Amino acid sequence: MNAQRAQEISASPIMANVTCQGERIYIEHVDEQNGTATIHSLDNPNNKQSVPVSNLTEH
Repeated sequence: MNAQRAQEISASPIMANVTCQGERIYIEHVDEQNGTATIHSLDNPNNKQSVPVSNLTEH
């Protein structure tokens, strides 16, 4: 996924089906300049992490 699409998903009120390494996630914030996203697992919302947007896959 590219940073622009990740930003669109993050800003949308509609929940998108996105995974990171096979795990369903929610995109909290996108840093387009650095190409990273702050995400958390749908199963564990307290476990926030920053990952490259290239690791995200939209289904």
